[in-house]
Amino acid sequence: MNDFLKSFGKIEFQTTGKWFLLSGLIGVVAGLGAIAFQWIGQAIEYVALARIAGYEADEVLGERTLFASVETELIPWMIVVVMAVGGLLSGLLVYLLAPEAEGHGTDAAIDAFHNRRGEIRARIPLVKMIASAITLGTGGSAGREGPIAQIGAGFGSLLGGWLKLSARDRRILLAAGMGAGVGAIFRAPLAGALFAGEILYRDAELEADVIVPAAVSSTIGYAVFGLWLPSHLRFAPLFGRDVKFEVASAWELLPYAALALLLVVASIAYVRTFYGVQSLFRRLPIIPHLQPMIGAALAGLVGLGIYYALGEDKDALAVLGSGYGLLQKVFGEAGTLSVGLLLAVALLKIFTTSLTISSGGSGGVFGPSIVIGGCLGAAVGQIFHQWWPEVVTQPQAFAIVGMAGFFAGCARAPFSTILMVAEMTGDYKLLLPTMWVATLCFLLARGWTIYEKQVPTRLDSPAHRGDFIVDVLEGMHVEDVYQKNRRLKMIPEATTLDTIVHQLADTQQRYFPVVDEEQRMVGIFSVEDVRSYLYDDAIWQVANARDVMTSPVITLVPRDDLNTALRRFTALNVDELPVVDPAEPGQLLGVLRRKETIAAYNRRRLEHMQAE
Repeated sequence: MNDFLKSFGKIEFQTTGKWFLLSGLIGVVAGLGAIAFQWIGQAIEYVALARIAGYEADEVLGERTLFASVETELIPWMIVVVMAVGGLLSGLLVYLLAPEAEGHGTDAAIDAFHNRRGEIRARIPLVKMIASAITLGTGGSAGREGPIAQIGAGFGSLLGGWLKLSARDRRILLAAGMGAGVGAIFRAPLAGALFAGEILYRDAELEADVIVPAAVSSTIGYAVFGLWLPSHLRFAPLFGRDVKFEVASAWELLPYAALALLLVVASIAYVRTFYGVQSLFRRLPIIPHLQPMIGAALAGLVGLGIYYALGEDKDALAVLGSGYGLLQKVFGEAGTLSVGLLLAVALLKIFTTSLTISSGGSGGVFGPSIVIGGCLGAAVGQIFHQWWPEVVTQPQAFAIVGMAGFFAGCARAPFSTILMVAEMTGDYKLLLPTMWVATLCFLLARGWTIYEKQVPTRLDSPAHRGDFIVDVLEGMHVEDVYQKNRRLKMIPEATTLDTIVHQLADTQQRYFPVVDEEQRMVGIFSVEDVRSYLYDDAIWQVANARDVMTSPVITLVPRDDLNTALRRFTALNVDELPVVDPAEPGQLLGVLRRKETIAAYNRRRLEHMQAE
C-alpha cells in the first residue's frame, strides 16, 4: 500500500487531474470531521450546560439540534463551574498531548503553510477537535472555524506526507483542507475556497495556486455535511432562508460609513485585547495546563456580571458560547433588543473571547467576530433608524454588514468574508454596502490582524523564498542593467488614436511613453491599452494619446536597487518600467525589462554558487 501511495504521489498533476482527486478526498474527510465536531460539541453542551447548569443557548434556524430540550431551572453560578472544568479538561488535553493545538487553529495552519513546509503532526487535528468541542460545549466564547480548519488542514498535510509530495504540493493540500473545513461548517463553499487563499496574507494578496483545489474540497465538504442534515435543513443557509434585506437608497451608504468607523475601532480593540490578555497569561507563574481553566472561569464571571446587570436577561449570556442565537434574534426581532444590550454584548464578547482563547483554550475567532460585528451593526442600525427612518428602513441589514466588516478589518480577509456572510445568510442583495464597509474596514485597520502568523505578501513568505529570491540582488542597481540607448517611439500627447493604431503595425515596441511639447513624459500606455479601442473606430479621430495613457507613471531611477525593481514588476504585473532622471522626473533615460532583471539575478546567483 505504501509503495502504491508513493508511486501515486509522483504522477504529474497537470496530466492526470490528481489535484481534483486528492482535493475531493480532503473534502470528504473535512465534511465528516465537521459532522463529528458538531455531534461531540452538542453532546458536551447537552450534558454540561443543559442538564447540569440548566442553560440552553438559542440556536440558529439552519442548525441541526441533536438532543431534545431539557426543562430545568437555570443555575447561573453553575455556568462558571462548568466553564472552569471545561477549561481544565481542554488545557490538560492540549498541553499534555499537542501544545500546538492551543489557541485558534487557523493561525496554526497559517504558520504551518509559511514556516513548517506544510507539515502538521497527525495527532493535532484530533486533539484540536476534542479540546475545542469541550471549550464550546462548556460555554467558552470561541468559534468553530479554527478546529474544523485545522482538521482539514491536518489531513491535507498528512495526505501529502503519505504520498511523499513536495513541500509546495503539501502546502496546497493543507490550504485546501482549511477551505474545506470552513466551507462545510458554515455552509459557505465559495467563501471556503476563497478563504483558503486569502487568509494567508495580511495585504491584498491571494495564494492563487490553492483556489482550484480549495474550491473542489470546499464544495465536497459542504455537500457531505449538507447530506447529514435533515431534509428541511439540507443546503439551507446557516441562519435560515428568511434573512432577506436590501438597500433602501444610495443615501444609506452614509450610515454604513459611520458603521465602518465604529467597526475599525472595535476591531483594533479586539486585536489589542486578544494579544494583551495572551501576554498577561504567559506571564502568570503557573503551569500553562491550568491557565485555560482560569480564563474560562473569568469569562464565566463576565457573563454572569452582564446577566445580572441587565436584569437577568438571558440574551446577555450570548457573551458566552457561540452567540449565534442572538444574531438569529437580531435578524427577526431587532426592535425587541435594546441598543444597550447589543453594545454590551459586543464589548464584553471581546473580553470573554480573549479570556477563553488567549489563556490557552481551544477554538476559533471567526464565530465570536461575527457576533461582535453583528451586534455593533444592529445597534448602529437601530440608532440611525430612529434618527433617519426614511433612509434606514431595515436596521437588521446593518447586522449582516457589520458581521462582514468587523472580520474583514481584524482578519485582513475582506472578499472571502463578504462571500461567507452572504452564503451564511442566503442573501446577496447587500453586497454593495457589505463591500463598501468591508473595504473601509480593511483599509483603515491596516497594521492590525487577529492572525499574527499572516505575512504581508507572497514576497514575505518563507514558503515562496525560492520563487522570489531578492537577497542576491543586494548591491545591484538599475543603472547596471537597464537599456540606456534603446530607441523608443515617443507619442506626443495630442496624437490621435487613429495615428496610434496605424503606428503599432510598424513597431515591435510594447510600451509607449507619452510626452508633452517639451518632450517630458506625462504618461504611458501599452499595446493592450489600445486594443480595447480597436472595435470602436468611431472614436479614433476623437480620442488621443492622453485618453489612452496611464498617469502618473510608476518609474525607476538609475540608483534604485534591483530589489525595488523586482517588487514593482511583481506588484504591477508589467514587463517594462521607464527609467527617469531623478533630478527631472519627466526626462526619460531608458527602460528596464523584467527579463533583464531576472537575467541579472541568474548571473548573480551563479556567481554565489561558484563561490560556494
